[in-house]
Amino acid sequence: MKRIVLAIITIIYSLFLSPLFAQQVNNTIDEVIWVVGDEAILKSDVEGMRRDPMWSQIKGNPYCVIPERLAIQKLFLHQAVIDSIEVTDAQINSHVDNRINEMVLSAGSKEKLEEYISMPMSQIREELHDRYKDELTVEKMREKLTEDVKVSPAEVRRYFKDIPEDSLPLIPTQVEVEILVQHPNIPEEEINRVKEELRGFAERVTNGSMPFSTLAILNSEDQETKLQGGELPYMGKGELDPAFANVAFSLTDPKKVSKVVESEYGFHIIQLVDKRGDKIKVRHILRKPVVAQKDIDAALLRLDSIADDIRNEKFSFEDGATLISDDKDTRSNHGLMTNQKRNSDGTPMQTSKFEMRELANFSPELARVVDGLEIGEISKPFKMTDRQSKTVCAIAKLKSRIKTHRASISEDFQVLREIVLNKKKENLIDEWIRNKQKTTYIRIHEDWRDCDFEYPGWVK
Repeated sequence: MKRIVLAIITIIYSLFLSPLFAQQVNNTIDEVIWVVGDEAILKSDVEGMRRDPMWSQIKGNPYCVIPERLAIQKLFLHQAVIDSIEVTDAQINSHVDNRINEMVLSAGSKEKLEEYISMPMSQIREELHDRYKDELTVEKMREKLTEDVKVSPAEVRRYFKDIPEDSLPLIPTQVEVEILVQHPNIPEEEINRVKEELRGFAERVTNGSMPFSTLAILNSEDQETKLQGGELPYMGKGELDPAFANVAFSLTDPKKVSKVVESEYGFHIIQLVDKRGDKIKVRHILRKPVVAQKDIDAALLRLDSIADDIRNEKFSFEDGATLISDDKDTRSNHGLMTNQKRNSDGTPMQTSKFEMRELANFSPELARVVDGLEIGEISKPFKMTDRQSKTVCAIAKLKSRIKTHRASISEDFQVLREIVLNKKKENLIDEWIRNKQKTTYIRIHEDWRDCDFEYPGWVK
């Protein structure tokens, strides 16, 4: 609301008062430098982005490039209103939470972050919310504009037919990895300790001594939700761990706390926030049993023995992974890991090949081990963190390694298809921006017009 009022005030100044008078009275707090549709771009917007480290390597005059980027964003936002494109608070908050977690980690604490930025956390969150709302809306609008873009195999072949080999894209090294996992044993007394701890939290909520959300902030081990008081976005039953979902969807009273429930992530207590159709919003506290070093050592010793049996050909790695591994994601695939991602058109894609950076995102420990293996070699036992952020022990086998190479139609068709598809999308967006400029009201302050814009249609 403050931003809208400020924009109205500065538009009045810029339209009805001479620059000389504005300087004489020295009343201009900010200045409207562009207007796109019914959206204003303020000088402070540009200055704020110019100070952002991400713009330190900008090519060209930042006082030309930045306002044009903001103006392009306004075009998409204007169209999003027309097309009723919206993003949910859950989507926005997810990005805000991740960014705040990164910032707090970098600064060292919430207090240090507030001191460094000279803003309270509530204002940091508010500004990030507005920023991500715009970014996600623009992203969704772009997806809508390009959702019908397709490419055929013939188009891919034609596009790369006459390109010199040394101009073809480089495909980074890719690996296929098999893994055999053992979970360290957790003594019953440790599990009981965690359950009793959670029951104590539930009792404090029930007797009114402390709100559930405060306990979650102070105690939950779910790093993605703890700063929001343990609150999850609206989710369907199929989006949650089955055991967690069964308990969550059985809750009817927001004032009550669930019994302790075990999921693949650890142990939880859950509180209902709201139900909306077939989706539910809950908050939870996650606690994980502490894995003792002696139990990790015992698991590593078991794996060392298993690896020796495989090397001595008592059974194959694949049979061992199928029968012995505790990792449900790879057990049914004979230990072979799958890389699940999405193409640029949003369609799901599954492959057994990982670039090393993708493997490192899954597990830095696993990537380091695999990087030192020869094809067919079985690693020494090692400790790693799995997708559920739990400590496990594993041995790995490098099934294949395809070294960095120039792309070819026969071996890398999917990669080349993505390049052609993205090129078609870029061309469509480029044409859309040029056409949108012609039908959108645009006004640029005379002091900000002397630029070599990427899209010259701004100045009319």
